[in-house]
Amino acid sequence: MTNTDESDFAQRHPKDGEKFTNLVQLVRPDWTCAVFAVKDGIFPDDVMKFDGVMITGSPASVRSGEPWVDQLLGLIREIDAQKLPMFGACFGHQAIAVALGGTLDHNPQGWVHGLTRNRVCARPPWARDLPDELRLYGSHVEQVSTLPPDVQTIATSGETITGFARGQHIYTTQHHPEMDSGFIAALTDELRDTLGPEVHDRARASLSEMADQQAFAESVARFFEHAS
Repeated sequence: MTNTDESDFAQRHPKDGEKFTNLVQLVRPDWTCAVFAVKDGIFPDDVMKFDGVMITGSPASVRSGEPWVDQLLGLIREIDAQKLPMFGACFGHQAIAVALGGTLDHNPQGWVHGLTRNRVCARPPWARDLPDELRLYGSHVEQVSTLPPDVQTIATSGETITGFARGQHIYTTQHHPEMDSGFIAALTDELRDTLGPEVHDRARASLSEMADQQAFAESVARFFEHAS
């Protein structure tokens, strides 16, 4: 759990550990998750005891140089070397890319927020049933600019890489499959001043359509099943 937001807004909503648990239990209700607040320096003693790892989103930057971020990047390299199944969303997607040799930059177009449309351009076994146009809620102002070696682009949105895979053990998305419609609507209004009126209004309008949360949750569950 990498989300550093401890604002009053954050206290009124489920934390990311709960949201990601709910995501996988949407399609695998008997699965359980252990949550480690790595943003507070709390890391698992032995990550290999687990069947897989999920790395959440965060308003923090992978490029911040914070000690916990550097420790997480080291852990990602260890997980990759051991081929433990690892899924990353938003900050997690970016952290995995950087840890394995990719680069991260500010999005030249500014904030991406609201419902995003993504072209699924590769279909590893776990992604076979995703729609060709995958709709997911997003919120980011940084993006992966160069992929690490030996990865496969899974999804794109315009010129942005919005998902990749490495072998059978890494799966990522730039977006936020854990967010439901109520939360993204509340977050959009909370970020009104940060986003600016044009991006806020466009994001609000985009929420008239729903994300493909169920389909994406199924792909995440199949990823862990396939990798194991």
